Amino acid sequence: MSTQSSQPPPPPAQPALAIGLVLAAMFAFAVMDGTAKILSQTLPIPQIMWVRNIVFTLLAIALLRGQNRTHSLLALARSGRPKLQFARGLLLILESAVFMLAFSLMPLADVHAIAAVAPLLVVALSVPILGEVVGPRRWAAVLIGFIGVLMIVRPGLVTLQPAVLVAILGAAMWGLYQVLVRLCARTDRAETTSLWTALVGLGATTLVGPAFWIWPDAQGWAMLAAIALLGAFAHIALIRALGLSQPSLLQPYNYSLFVWAIVVGYLLFGDVPDGWTLAGAAVVIASGLYAWHRERVRAQAA
Repeated sequence: MSTQSSQPPPPPAQPALAIGLVLAAMFAFAVMDGTAKILSQTLPIPQIMWVRNIVFTLLAIALLRGQNRTHSLLALARSGRPKLQFARGLLLILESAVFMLAFSLMPLADVHAIAAVAPLLVVALSVPILGEVVGPRRWAAVLIGFIGVLMIVRPGLVTLQPAVLVAILGAAMWGLYQVLVRLCARTDRAETTSLWTALVGLGATTLVGPAFWIWPDAQGWAMLAAIALLGAFAHIALIRALGLSQPSLLQPYNYSLFVWAIVVGYLLFGDVPDGWTLAGAAVVIASGLYAWHRERVRAQAA
């Protein structure tokens, strides 16, 4: 009997529920970022990331064991490109730390406005790394997106703060990470990539986190738990959403994270993005949506 016959049938498509789950996940990420911004004022970032990765790893292993009862964790961990998987997992940890640092230094909405350029960076990086062909329209979208970022940071008009450079670095690392995920998908199963993500993240943060440990008070423990649970919920919601609808339908709703970041930033910190930030973010998001549209057109024509 084939292993496929033992797998449960895929759930029926429910696009409305899938969209709702994506919106809820983006809201959870925004609240998690806001909570991390508060907590990073009293607890070290490595400690926060360590606790978060412990919970994420336990969750990932539980989900993988539930979905792959015919495969052991050792079998799932076998990779065709282990060095690439290790580098990708380590990059994700560094990217998360960079963004958490940016959140501690800048308003949430400003960071997410800059981070919205990551999908365009994926388009640009897919040419040298993946060997993909990018047409002039998608290149134009990338260029316009970078103009949007310049509108946000306004170099030459205001003093370019180091915090802005941190956010730009985080966006670049996030774009590169997504390209490496695509590269890993050429040789490894999604389950293998998920397991490497969890284990590399746990290993890296365990090496660093204990050295920075500060014993939290009751409020600190509550916020640590909130960060871990919000992140876990968001990842579960996204996985569930991808099982209920096509990823191409859901991708535009990921940009709702910027809207949620504005709401959370205002409610928790009283931050309101200025006109340049809003205009620049609109340009970046519109460029990203156009690049996504051209990708769909190209895929349908292939």
